[in-house]
Amino acid sequence: MLRDRLTRPLRAVRRVVLVRRRLLAALLTGIAVASGLHAAVAPPPPSVRVLTAAHDLPAGTRLAGSDLAEEEFAPDSVPDGLASDAVGRTLAAPLRSGEPVTDVRLVGEALARSHPDLTALPVRFPDAAMVDLLEVGDVIDLIATDPQGSGATVVAAGVPVLAIPPSDPTSGADGQAGALVVVGAGSTDVTRLADAGVRLFLTYAYAR
Repeated sequence: MLRDRLTRPLRAVRRVVLVRRRLLAALLTGIAVASGLHAAVAPPPPSVRVLTAAHDLPAGTRLAGSDLAEEEFAPDSVPDGLASDAVGRTLAAPLRSGEPVTDVRLVGEALARSHPDLTALPVRFPDAAMVDLLEVGDVIDLIATDPQGSGATVVAAGVPVLAIPPSDPTSGADGQAGALVVVGAGSTDVTRLADAGVRLFLTYAYAR
């Protein structure tokens, strides 16, 4: 009959599968084990060791070994300008825990190069407490006041604060304790600021 002719090949295939099911099971098990072994021995994804902040660090911190840690970063997430000699350097801006240490976050030549149109210039304020109110990135007007009482003059307007070194209450040339701030001065302001820093008292106002 037609029905028997159609079902007879199916029964034959079924018998072959049943007879060889153990072989098929062993083969599938072997494939699964091989896949697992391949996954277990596959090399880890590429990474780069990056120097980072071990904890939150404020601007002006003089970096010690305990302030730094190495972490693994994916190659495409590594920022430019990584600092390799950060120990002993001073932070120009705050760092969050785990944030990479780059050259523009440190007081030095790279900080000045990050502002090619400005000159990084340290200025001393006679009142260290006044400097405590500043943060890196603030834009200020620098004002010179005459100790003889002849008035005040804006000697540089709209200058950014690039770095705030650690507070050092050593006496300046005028005999008063003070603190240094690194600002970005335009070429026409450098001479006036240098002169005012020697002869006059410097203060600041936040630029509008």
